[in-house]
Amino acid sequence: MEALYTAEALSTGAGRDGRVATSDGSFALDLAIPKEMGGSGAGTNPEQLFAAGYAACFHSALQGVARAQKVKIADSSVGGRVQIGPNGNGGYQLAVLLEVVLPGLEHDQAQALADAAHQVCPYSNATRGNIDVTITVSED
Repeated sequence: MEALYTAEALSTGAGRDGRVATSDGSFALDLAIPKEMGGSGAGTNPEQLFAAGYAACFHSALQGVARAQKVKIADSSVGGRVQIGPNGNGGYQLAVLLEVVLPGLEHDQAQALADAAHQVCPYSNATRGNIDVTITVSED
């Protein structure tokens, strides 16, 4: 693959109870284990970062597909949820739920755009076949 861009971040401290920062200084965050997993919950966590990244990436792919098909999708949004749970082998696994909101479009057209975005989104391509990704489409 010819890289168009490379993002770089460094995790320090105790992993999930540490700090993460990008090399360009655009963000630095304290990390904390969620209360649901026995931590303090006093910071963000990798699942929240993944949910935000996937939602933004998928939204960009959705907008690109809509532009290519000459479909206007004003006021669109994509919500991302990332779940973590045991995989039965002593480790953990993730699942992703994306909610695509496309006001003013017929459900079939909105679903077709979401399906097309799922084929081109880099996060979707990276996770395909590895974790469950569920995409729902609504008008509001």
